Amino acid sequence: MKLWGGRFSKSTASMVDDFNSSIDVDQRMYKQDILGSIAHVGMLGKQGIIPKQDAESIKKTLKEILTDIEVGKVQFDVQAEDIHMNIEKELISRIGDVGKKLHTGRSRNDQVALDIKIYLREEIINISNLIKELQVVLNDTAKQHKETILPGYTHLQRAQPISFAHHVLAYFEMLKRDRARLDDCYSRMNVLPLGSGALATTTYPLDREYVADELDFPSITQNSIDAVSDRDHIIELLSCLSILMMHLSRFCEEIIFWSSAEFSFIELDDAYSTGSSIMPQKKNPDIAELVRGKTGRVYGDLITMLTVMKSLPLAYNKDMQEDKEAVFDAVDTVKMCLPVFTQMIKTMSVKKANMYKAAQGGFTNATDAADYLVKKGVAFRDAHEILGKLVFYCIKHDKTLDELSMEEYKSISDVFDKSVYKAISLEECVNNRNLPGGPSQDAIQKVIEKNSNYLLKIINN
Repeated sequence: MKLWGGRFSKSTASMVDDFNSSIDVDQRMYKQDILGSIAHVGMLGKQGIIPKQDAESIKKTLKEILTDIEVGKVQFDVQAEDIHMNIEKELISRIGDVGKKLHTGRSRNDQVALDIKIYLREEIINISNLIKELQVVLNDTAKQHKETILPGYTHLQRAQPISFAHHVLAYFEMLKRDRARLDDCYSRMNVLPLGSGALATTTYPLDREYVADELDFPSITQNSIDAVSDRDHIIELLSCLSILMMHLSRFCEEIIFWSSAEFSFIELDDAYSTGSSIMPQKKNPDIAELVRGKTGRVYGDLITMLTVMKSLPLAYNKDMQEDKEAVFDAVDTVKMCLPVFTQMIKTMSVKKANMYKAAQGGFTNATDAADYLVKKGVAFRDAHEILGKLVFYCIKHDKTLDELSMEEYKSISDVFDKSVYKAISLEECVNNRNLPGGPSQDAIQKVIEKNSNYLLKIINN
């Protein structure tokens, strides 16, 4: 008979057991469930709700069960439905009626809310550390490529010359925000729900603050209905992970472009590429493509939870059992993508000469030529028109701005003199942009140093 079976006159159908069971999904929370139960039963003993010797016996046996699960000695039963009932059933089988006292003053509703929070707290830390490892690689890449020039793009058209360091550090900033979002999510998640019962707390004199302290929760929930029906923390985490994957996917898109023959800006390491089953010449950026593809999977997990929760009346509903499969999938996917993506970036080769050659085309120095005129007293709109005419002239005669003679320059505007050639050199174009946040070597060096200090604080914490 099931632990809740007293009200029923017959057993559930076997197909209902299979349909209703979540043990295949939530068994990964066995440790968190046992830790929560140890804290709960310790409080029951302290408060005199159950005899202290019974509480100690339950705690001792729970620790033994934890050890046995970790060495594979415990087999979970689908008829016990979930990890909570499986562990309680195992406890009762070992110490008899004393084990039945564990669930005093507790519901599976507040129990599962506790377990998932403890589990996800740990996973947020794990993911944050994986992001940090990627940030280290990006900052190291920037150190190596402060002088590597490539075209920056808007609308996927060559726009202005920048350094490769400046480009990769844009992703560093995105990842900083991703970590900050995870920190915020952790903070809002880190509130103890246990003690809320099914939805209306309990008549037992529970010490919720004691349990919170035992489980490293800085505070307790203030509304029992909200505590058992809240899945905001899961939706928020899925949102954070979706944004993180979006950032990785954008980077992957560029990696795919850059590794093509049309761009040829980078070459991926053989260990992080694949070949074709029919075309022997192929070297495919499959890792980048898969990360890009798995982004949609994480988005789907977020949409799943938003859809599950959108029409649920208070308080708990069985629909909410679907939360774990979605969030576990997203966490697993992100934890799979980040390490392989990090190593792909770390091992790729940068083709500096090809990047520089690309920056020489597409009139990426046209804005600097216009700024040159402005600094000589020409109004910017007039300078813009002059450069537009020069670019049109260059396109018609298959030339770049660097290749124009002084006579050709002066045929458009008498303001030009020989100093224009230095002003529009790619190195000048990049390094004259020395504002904070800009691509100059000096500005990039300052950012690299700030990033190093930021990473050092993470490591020290």
